[in-house]
Amino acid sequence: MTFEEARALFPVLESVAYLNAGTFGPLARPVAEALTGAVERDLERGRAGKAYFEETMALREELRSAFARLVGTGPESVALTTSTTEGCGIVLRGLALGRDDEIVTTTDEHFGLLGALGASPARVVVVPPDPERIAAAVTPHTRLIATSRVLWTTGAVLPLRELRERCGIPILADGAQSVGAIQDDVAGLDFLTISGQKWLCGPDSTGALVVADPEHLRIVSPGHFAQRGYEPDGQFDPHPGARRFDSGWWSNGTVRAMLAALALRPDWWAERSAEAAATCRRLLAPLVELVEPETRSTLVSFRADDEVTTVVERLREARVDVREIPGRGLVRASTGWWTSDGDLERLAAGLAG
Repeated sequence: MTFEEARALFPVLESVAYLNAGTFGPLARPVAEALTGAVERDLERGRAGKAYFEETMALREELRSAFARLVGTGPESVALTTSTTEGCGIVLRGLALGRDDEIVTTTDEHFGLLGALGASPARVVVVPPDPERIAAAVTPHTRLIATSRVLWTTGAVLPLRELRERCGIPILADGAQSVGAIQDDVAGLDFLTISGQKWLCGPDSTGALVVADPEHLRIVSPGHFAQRGYEPDGQFDPHPGARRFDSGWWSNGTVRAMLAALALRPDWWAERSAEAAATCRRLLAPLVELVEPETRSTLVSFRADDEVTTVVERLREARVDVREIPGRGLVRASTGWWTSDGDLERLAAGLAG
């Protein structure tokens, strides 16, 4: 598939410089067709019967394997969730942490992770997102390091595997801004959350949780898919592997659409995404104050002379879609494998104008 053919999969790119995959990725036509086609079938044929259920369950297992291949693990380590937020909650509830335990996190985390940390009884230690500061915050009471692989604020990439090896503390990696955005895998991490609707360009309310050792994480909020048999008193036999953490039913169309999104990614996606980010930084450098982390991703954050909300709205009027990072005075552009030089030139022109 050529770059032009890939671009043509996304109708929105015909009219908008879509630079906001860090919030929601653009929808491709095959993804939308999978959704609408399944809804039409449900409308005409219903959503019941053994064949319908077995078909959807088989598609779920196909999707579980596709997510596993994406991050370099086996399907037995993957649970299907509705978001990275839900994945973080499953981990924090399942670890059974107490008031004497500590969790180390950073100042630059999204509430999708922070909410689960705040609801935990453990003491949360917050430090700047610097590997040395994170490692220095670890004490004999530390039970978890919970942070992003790629920071949603600045696009910095944190060396989480190295921290795991250095500190010997389990790592919960929020992968909302990394999986599908940069070339990465789950090796060396204990927990990794995946967002389906962001960089993977899947449908809403999709995601996954990768658990390296499912047997050592408690099931706290079991859904129907947690069990392979149960008793009248609620005792149940959990499924082997991370399937026991599946959060609930996905519609037939949602599963098909997520599979379609994963299948349409070209072999050159990572290389092109990195090139687009580099081009973005080059074009914006004379115009704004760039945030330049040491290790960079496909997120490009910057400060402009005008009020942030004014900049975002002015760019939206110019058909350039970026977002504000609340409380930071930052504008953030997301560059993906679908991003053209023309998109980035339009962003630069909108800022210059």
